[in-house]
Parts: sequence; structure tokens; C-alpha cells
Amino acid sequence: MEKTDVEEESGTPPLPPPPTIPTNVKPEKMAPPKRSVISRRGVGTDGRRISLLTNHFRVSMNVIDAMFYQYSVCITSEDKRVVDGKGIGRKVIDRLYLTYSSELDGKKFAYDGEKSLYTVGPLPQNNFEFTVVVDELLARSANGSPGANGSPSGNGKRTKRSFQSKTFKVAISYAAKIPLKSIVLALKGSEADNNAQDALRVLDIVLRQQAATRGCLLVRQSFFHDDSRHFTDVGGGVTGCRGFHSSFRTTQGGLSLNMDVSTTMILTPGPVIDFLLANQNIRDPRYINWEKAKRMLKNMRLKTKHSNMEFKITGLSEKPCNQQQFPLKMRNGNDANDEEQTMEITVYEYFTKHRGIELSISAYMPCLNVGKPKRPNYLPLELCSLVSLQRYTKALSTMQRSTLVEKSRQKPLDRIRTVTDAVRNYQHDEDPVLSACGISIDRQLTQVDGRVLEAPKLKVGNSEDCIPRNGRWNFNHKKLLTPVKIERWAVVNFSARCDTSHLSRELINCGRNKGILIERPYNLIEEDPQSRRASPIARVENMFDLVREKLPGPPEFLLCVLPEKKNSELYGPWKRKSLSEFGIVTQCISPTKINDQYLTNVLLKINTKLGGTNSLLAIEHTSRIPLIKDTPTMILGMDVSHGSPGQADVPSIAAVVGSRCWPLISRYRASVRTQSPKVEMIDALYKPLANGNDDGMIRELLVDFFQTSNGRKPTQIVIFRDGVSESQFNQVLNIELEQIIKAYQHLGEVDFPKFTVIVAQKNHHTKLFQDGAPENVPPGTVVDTKIVHPRNYDFYMCAHAGMIGTSRPAHYHVLLDEIGFSPDDLQHLIHSLSYVYQRSTTAISIVAPVCYAHLAAQQMGQFIKFEDLSETSSGKTSITIEETVPVPELPRLHENVQGSMFFC
Repeated sequence: MEKTDVEEESGTPPLPPPPTIPTNVKPEKMAPPKRSVISRRGVGTDGRRISLLTNHFRVSMNVIDAMFYQYSVCITSEDKRVVDGKGIGRKVIDRLYLTYSSELDGKKFAYDGEKSLYTVGPLPQNNFEFTVVVDELLARSANGSPGANGSPSGNGKRTKRSFQSKTFKVAISYAAKIPLKSIVLALKGSEADNNAQDALRVLDIVLRQQAATRGCLLVRQSFFHDDSRHFTDVGGGVTGCRGFHSSFRTTQGGLSLNMDVSTTMILTPGPVIDFLLANQNIRDPRYINWEKAKRMLKNMRLKTKHSNMEFKITGLSEKPCNQQQFPLKMRNGNDANDEEQTMEITVYEYFTKHRGIELSISAYMPCLNVGKPKRPNYLPLELCSLVSLQRYTKALSTMQRSTLVEKSRQKPLDRIRTVTDAVRNYQHDEDPVLSACGISIDRQLTQVDGRVLEAPKLKVGNSEDCIPRNGRWNFNHKKLLTPVKIERWAVVNFSARCDTSHLSRELINCGRNKGILIERPYNLIEEDPQSRRASPIARVENMFDLVREKLPGPPEFLLCVLPEKKNSELYGPWKRKSLSEFGIVTQCISPTKINDQYLTNVLLKINTKLGGTNSLLAIEHTSRIPLIKDTPTMILGMDVSHGSPGQADVPSIAAVVGSRCWPLISRYRASVRTQSPKVEMIDALYKPLANGNDDGMIRELLVDFFQTSNGRKPTQIVIFRDGVSESQFNQVLNIELEQIIKAYQHLGEVDFPKFTVIVAQKNHHTKLFQDGAPENVPPGTVVDTKIVHPRNYDFYMCAHAGMIGTSRPAHYHVLLDEIGFSPDDLQHLIHSLSYVYQRSTTAISIVAPVCYAHLAAQQMGQFIKFEDLSETSSGKTSITIEETVPVPELPRLHENVQGSMFFC
């Protein structure tokens, strides 16, 4: 994050200077990685042709021989300490350019805000050292606020010097040359090193610098203006701020600028008191929880109403404003020779009597402390307002998220208009650095050809065919393919307002229509009113005591009615108890209205969890899937879920789901583990123990495949990996895949299977639009030309029907394909895997195994209350590698439910 005068930035990492090798180290040539990302093998041809537009803008380069020169920047303060560059860096470098432009031959440069700057062509010399003086506004006449030493005093002592000058030494030294021509080579598909990525990074840094100059908040390659027309209040003192993502990309059609609408969360600017009321969801300041407020306000930036100065909040005063005292130095008369006297005065009295400022609500509230630990500086609450564009990084509540989605979505034509207007208004190519490269940017969206694949036919009950239309189907007047029979079950109600007798009758009736035979429940168990005030864990324990007491034996299924629709504190403890300790399948609901559609959706989940199948692909039903029907093939979905950005010490949850019952590709088993926070590579795929056993995730799934596929071992494995960026592709191939192979070998296998490895990305900024039509692209739309990578094997697919907002296609990258799918066969397989999601009757936006892995990680992550670890976390961890906190392990599933699709 960065604003031009802000102290934090998390942007494009600077290019490092060449490393120095210690004299006692002998350089060794690193072994090249075993596997590298494959290149494209052709394009698909199946499907109906469709003309599309995309939010890529064509970029022309007219000076391809241009050379970027990279220089390292080191900024030191007067006390010889190195300044990290964040926040102050841009101020110093801007001042440097104004002061020493002639020494730099007037050459414009791009500065990354930290430790690197770039020019087109060299500077006059390789090394410079400059002294830069930056003036910072401190106070204006008769302004100020009380500090521990009494200044500013009542006689306006600090009005003599309104500015404080700070002196910095800036060392600039040559680091590297980056040829622009490397981009041209990459566009031809002959990229041999990282030069093209480095050159693209320089171009992106230019975009960041442009935005910083305009006073934007920077979040990586997204830029946000301080413009209330783009603000959306989502409640809780949090505001969605709409801005733009812009980055340069190499594509088959040439260099392009990818421009998209982007949203980040900021603290709602305005009076601090209003923020606290909204954040704590109260109306009266008397009910503010000041402990909570203190934690929330720490490090926020504010501006004072009386002096228009900016401060950072360090805490709250211990006493209310009308009791909190500080020593104020006063003179008896107007003569400068008169002695100073120090008197204790309250903050309230100082502002009302000495400053003549009326305070209407602050008297009985704590003051905001904006000083240092040994030198507090107190401000009455009502004189302070939060500065705009302060990023909010904590996880949003369900309500906040739904409000944001509802208010920020745009229809395709609106998004086209917003993006094209932005490209025209920003005029990126008028930047002097880009001009020196001869770069010009088209103002029109890129036209691209797509194909619409036909939806796969499904099989439902009584071997009926079901043909999806516009990515949707339903079970009206249809039965599930293999419905289960539910004999021993019960309803438990955690004090929700729900007629459980009516609910169970309606569920039985709806089940009968769908082919599920549901007996009457053993019992309808209501929570003891005395338990309501107990902790969630105690409430769950008490409920299971009632279950044991009121049922003749363990049920095969429990329907659990929760009082809250989302984020119920009971959900995690309930799932842990039922799945881990008792091995009972459960379905949690919180119904608002009970109708056929609602109950059908609930029954789809229940049927799947208990081992039934709602529908299958017709080609799956008759074992006719190309390249899979004859060869035992396992499909893996892999995902890692992390804590929100503000939770630095919450373990990440890794989940892998594996297909079972070959030749089916609709049934999966999950294996879930915790791992170190924010680590993306899964580290427990293969986990050898001291006794020689393997406790890894893959072994568990391989054994299950063998047991459910008539004793057949997988000789082909298709891996779908979610959530990794392009920079991590080689790690997926050479670390994770290697672990999977080791797990296979540990089972005594000499020949390991053929692998196809595909990364599925949703977190990207390419959008597709119909050319000449206002609707979203139809489900099944595929693009594998023009806007794809010039060399690598990737394509975009929009499998789902976008009913609201603008659809975001999934971006699939094929890293390895030993199985040898043709482009059409692979695209059909991926498209089909969007239709096997058992929880719904719609095609989903990304393949089902990836969604299942995400669901499994999410659900089992609730087993442990990780939030407790992060109570005092400010979003930055101080733990060093040597003192790494052990990661708490997840409890394993009970053997009764290990093979179930409990996550559905």
C-alpha cells in the first residue's frame, strides 16, 4: 500500500542489485530444475464461434533498442541511519530531481518508491551522492496541541518556525541494464531468461509512479483516488474504494495494457467518533468499548479540525478529557524576560479556555494520544477526523462482503465504459519514460475470437437425460441418480426460531419426490434454555449429551438448526465433534423460509454426504470419457487457504481432494492439514515418519482410490492446483509434484503414473465481453488465442452463466501434460468438471475438484479456533525463523466419515 505521503507500501518488488559472493564461498553451478513449464501444443477448434472484446489495450513499441538502466538508491538520514524508502522515499527523490535535474542531464526516471530507479539510457555517471533537504510542515500560527512539555504554549512559541527541514543523503549507483528488446523476444515466444519479466516490471513501475504523483493509494498494480464518488460504505466503519488495475502483459497478439476495475477496502474517512460508532455498531458514544477502540485506532492517521495537521494515533489517554492533565508552561506577563511557570491543566480546560475551542461531547471521553511513549500528546476526540485512503486489511464480515458485492458490481457495458474512459483519461503513454521507449497505447478494447463449447449431457434418476440450458438445470419432476435411504436420524435445534416438526415433515416429503426415502426422525432435540449463555464448545457438548440420552444408538445423520445464517460460533465446534469424535454426517441449516427449492438444495448436500449421487455426466455414466475411460485416472484438486492479511500468525490450511470409484470423476475424498502461516506450497503431500511410514495426504488418497476402484492403481493423475501465481509454477512442478511421486514410490511402486498438471486461477484481471451484445459471455466460452501467453500453454474459460455483474473467466495454465490430451479433449474435460459439482444445479466458474478442496479447507479450518492466536496481532509478525511457533495440528476425521464428501 502506498499513498505519496504514507508510510507503508506493498508494491512491485524492486529488482535487486547483483549479489556479492563472499570470499570464502566457492561458487557452484545449481542443478537445473527437473521439469519446466511446457509450451503450447496447438489450439482447440470445437464449439460455436463468437466475437468477443477483452479489457486488453494494444501497445506499440517504436524504439525497441531502448535500454533501461537500473540504479540502486540508498537514502540515509542525518544520524546516518538508512531510511527504508517507504513513504518518505518519493518525497526525497522528487525533491532530488527538482534540485539536481541538471546534474542528471534532465533525464526523467521511474522510481519504485523503495530502493531502485530506472532511466532510459544511462545517467552521466555510474555513482552519485546528493544532499537533499525536505521541508515538512509542522505548525501554523497559533496552532498546536498540548504535549507533555507544555508546548505549544499559550504564547505561540512554535509559530516562529512553521517548517522543519530534514536533510537526507542519497546515494545512486549503477546496478544493471535491462533491454526493452527482451519483451520483443518474449512476444516471439523465445524468452530464454527473466529479462522480459524485468522489463515489464519497469513498465509497471512507471504506471505506479504516475499514480503516486496523482496522490493515489497504491496496492500492487492497483491505484485508488481520493474521490468520494468511488466510495461504497459497507458498514462497520469500512468503505469500499473503487479504482483501477493496470499492468503490461505479453500476449500472442503483442504487448498489451490490461486495465480493469479494482476495489480495495479503506477505513471510512471522517470524524473519529463516527468511525467508532459505526465500527462497534452502536448509536450512543456512552456505550463505546474503549479497550476495543484502542486496539482498532492504533496506527491510524488523523487530521485535526483546529490546526489541519496530520498525526498517527499511538493510543488513548488513561483518563477522560476533563480529568487528563498535562504540564503547561506559561509566562506571567508579555515580557520575554518574565519567568516561565509550569502548571497542571486538563486537556479539556486547555482547549476550551486557552484555545477558545468549544467542546460539546469530548469531556467524558478519553483523548487520542498522538505522541511518543515518554512524550504523550493528547487531542480531544471531536477535533479529529480519520484521513482518507487508509487501507483496511482485516477480513470482512459476511454482511460487509455481500454489501460490497451488491454495490460494486457492474454490468458488462458499464464496465467497458469505465475501463475505456480510464485509459483515455490516464494517458499513460504521455509519460516521459514511456515516450522515450516509443510506447503508444490504443484507446479501444482488443477484439478476440472465442468458441462456445456445448454443455455436457447429464444423467439423473431413472436413467433420464438432463440437458443443461444456459449453464443451469433442475430436479423439478426428476429424481436423484442414486438416492440414499435415511433411517436413523434426528433434528437438533440450537435455540433457533424454527418449527422443527414442520421442517422434518417438509424435508421427508421433498425427499420422497426426489427419490430419497427418509424415515421419521428418532427425535427433535431442542437445546436446554440453560445452555444458551454457555460457551459454544459447552453448548455443543451439552447437545451431544442430549443426543446420547434421547437416541437408542448412534444416528447415521443429524440435521442441525443454527440460530445464525453465517459465521455461527457453534459451527466449528459442532463439526469437529460430529466429524472427528463421533463420525456422524451432519447438515447445518439456518432456514429463513422453507420451500421446495430450499429443501431440494439441502437434500442435494445430504444425499452427497451420505454417499449418494445427484447426477453424473452422461459420458461418465457410460464410461466414455476420452483418455480416462480405458486407463485408471485419478483427479486431484489442491488448494491452500490463508488467514486474512491482518492475521500473520494464523496457520494456513492445505487441502487435497482425490477422485475415487474410477471411472467416475464426480466423487472425491478430502485430506486436510495445517501448515505454517502464509506458506503457499503444500508441505504434507509426502510426510515420512521415523518408523518408516508415510503420514502424507497423497498416500491416504492413493489408497482410497485403489480400494474404491476395484483394486486398480492410477496410471494417470490429473492435478488441478488453485491459488498459485506464475512465479510459483516451477515450484509446483519441482516441489509439490516431486512429493506426490515420492508418496507413490513409498507404496512400493517402481513405475510412477503420467501426470498432467494444470493451475486454475480466478484472481486475475482479464474480462471477456460479447461484441455487440449487452449480456455476459455465454457459459462454455473459451479463448485460447491472441490474449494468451506467447509461449506457454494457457487459455481462458467461462464455464458458468454470469447472471449479475461481469463474469470473470477462469485462467487455466497447463504446466505439464505427460498424458497427452489434445487441446479440445482437455478443454472438454475441464468444461465437464464444471458440471459435476454436487451441491448445485448450475455449472460453476472453476473445476469442481478445486472448489471441493477449498470447501474442505474452509470447513476443517473451523475445527480449531485460530482467532485466539491473533488477538494482539497487528498484521506483522515479530517471530523469527529460529523461534517459529509450532503449528497446531488439525484433528483427523473419524473413520466412519473419512471417505465421505463431508465438505459438500
